[in-house]
Amino acid sequence: MKNQFFPILWRGRGGLLLLLAAGLAANTGCQIYGRPQRQTTQQVMVDAKCPGDPSLMPAKELAKISLPPYVIEPPDILLIDALRIVPKPPFRIQSFDSLQVIVEGTLLEQPINGLFVVEPGGMLDLGPSYGKVLVGGRSLDEAQDSVFRHLKRVLREPQVSLTLAQAAGQQQVAGEHLDNPSGEVNLGTYGSVRVTGLTLEQAKEAIEAQLSKYLDAPLVSVDVFSYNSKVYYVITEGAGFGDNMSRFPITGNETVLDAIAQINGLSKLSSKDIWIARPAPAGVGCDQVLPVDIESIMKGGSTATNYQIMPGDRVFIAQDQWVAFESIISKVTGPFERIMGFGLITAQTVQTMNRFPAGFFANQGGLCWVAREVYGAEDPRWLLFRAWLLTDAPVWLRDLYAAHGESFAAWIHDKPVAKACVKALMDQVIAGYGIPQ
Repeated sequence: MKNQFFPILWRGRGGLLLLLAAGLAANTGCQIYGRPQRQTTQQVMVDAKCPGDPSLMPAKELAKISLPPYVIEPPDILLIDALRIVPKPPFRIQSFDSLQVIVEGTLLEQPINGLFVVEPGGMLDLGPSYGKVLVGGRSLDEAQDSVFRHLKRVLREPQVSLTLAQAAGQQQVAGEHLDNPSGEVNLGTYGSVRVTGLTLEQAKEAIEAQLSKYLDAPLVSVDVFSYNSKVYYVITEGAGFGDNMSRFPITGNETVLDAIAQINGLSKLSSKDIWIARPAPAGVGCDQVLPVDIESIMKGGSTATNYQIMPGDRVFIAQDQWVAFESIISKVTGPFERIMGFGLITAQTVQTMNRFPAGFFANQGGLCWVAREVYGAEDPRWLLFRAWLLTDAPVWLRDLYAAHGESFAAWIHDKPVAKACVKALMDQVIAGYGIPQ
């Protein structure tokens, strides 16, 4: 890849010679300042005194690796599914509990087989032919015996099976759960469980251990609903217009090409100098700087530097130095251009005034009283307003100004509020000349 050098502000022949010298240095391999993308990955690791074991080289597009077991961190969102949620015995039936009731030996046209909801007051309605039986506050065995004795009045030999289908007052566990900043997920009435730093299997065991305090042998499944804690960054130098940074979640399969596609490719401010800055885990070992040959990746289908993105990676896209150079020049020369532009406009105004016959302004009452009163005689902006009045202003306004301008200027002389209002209007007029107010 071509070398880059600091933008140089030159003056005359001496500055031009410096610029040519920098170009010659680039052609001969000399580096004015070391950009990491100019070295191979292996050389970067050697220079940093990192282990040179080929097996430790970073994963690439056609040689990807599976990420280690996912470790939960805030603000990940977990999806918990309750496979078995059964209250601990002894369980007492309450209003709005759902009971599964199966009875054999019922009337032919009125079977009892299905879910029945306990009514307020604890009554269980078995149908018009069988009536209601009190089950509230009783255990399942006691409720089953009550149903049997109640049906015995109507049926000869009823056989009753009564089980709990769903407890009305039971806290729902299934759903999405946020790993909050304290590192815990909230399970409602069952308390909170710390999951930060755990794998999914460890989180499953921790949640089941917490639920076992309230439930009988609970069984849940845990998965990641939203991967929020493992991310990578794409940083684009702005060539003097402000750097941009984008943050994307890691799914385990992204490469450098995917990262650039996420930002819709390279902008006109970017160069082809790209690298990955990969921090060392917990500060142990060497940070990696992985240069990327983006032209070979895009044009030639090369995979040698199309590295697999890892959590915490910074994909850095360097600025185009010529665009940055132009930006610096614009910042330096911009104020002078505005000053010179103001001088040119003032000179044009004077030339416009000189085109009028001698004595014209005296015959017109000067046509400068109000503007000169508002801006002051030493501020050339009153000349700009008069130039507009003589060339672009409506005829009726010019006549009105000539007739009453002198008296109006005398009237606002000691009235700062009125003068400020008039100045605001005149500022709008001369703003068209591009002069800063």
